[in-house]
Amino acid sequence: MDNREAVSAFLRSRRDRIAPEQAGLPTYGRRRVPGLRRGEVAILAGVSVEYYTRLERGNLRGVSDSVLDALAQALRLDATERMYLYDLARAAGPAPQTRVARRAVRPMVRPSVARIVDGMPELPAYVMNNRLDALAANRLGRALYSEMYADPICRANVARFAFFNSSARRFYTDWERMAHFAVGALRIEAGKNPYDRELSNLIGELSTRSDAFRVMWGSHDVHVFRESTKRLNHPLVGDLELDQETMSLPDESGLSVVVYSAPPQTAAEDGLKLLASWCATTGQEQDA
Repeated sequence: MDNREAVSAFLRSRRDRIAPEQAGLPTYGRRRVPGLRRGEVAILAGVSVEYYTRLERGNLRGVSDSVLDALAQALRLDATERMYLYDLARAAGPAPQTRVARRAVRPMVRPSVARIVDGMPELPAYVMNNRLDALAANRLGRALYSEMYADPICRANVARFAFFNSSARRFYTDWERMAHFAVGALRIEAGKNPYDRELSNLIGELSTRSDAFRVMWGSHDVHVFRESTKRLNHPLVGDLELDQETMSLPDESGLSVVVYSAPPQTAAEDGLKLLASWCATTGQEQDA
């Protein structure tokens, strides 16, 4: 898969957001572009206009780390955007057949990881892959995301749930923020793994069926899931303000363990206890 279009759009979007005054450059007369001109970025990065034009046309093949660093500094990229630029540059090179074949193998949740997730009965937890699929979850995790699991269209995918299921806008109190994070995380993965056909299919499906996703995808913003606070409105227990920790597994699977917790002596802790009690009751009924 050629990533020239992604490279070009990303560099243009970062250039457009920087005013000349922010970069310490003088302005003369009327400007046709909202941000910096190509020549101004070239000056800031210490490269020729012709060379930067080649980069912005999507050709990052063979670009040195020093040029990427200078480009990141000129465009004022944050740490996540800088990482994404490096991923795009690596993906621009030739892809060995061994790497393509390895990407075609679907990562599996190791039994030991599943036991760890199941061994946290008081905390909602699930294992997530790079496409935001919830591959395995404990009972409380499934109860927390009960509406996602109940919708066959979502197929236990957080992005599908956010953009396809109307209840997601009520479930995520900060739906706009969460949706932007999900889109940014998918864009990071698309930069890392341009040969992931299932990821490309997911992005195509979301773009085709959701106007909101299509607009957010066009912003070329990037995001990495780490720690955050999630404000949720659960249909059974109401409002929950939970801390989310996302821990990447130390292997090449690309899987992460996502765990939610509530600070002690809070309404969210009471809500999780109520949800856990409900899980235990319904689980016993199902077993019977």
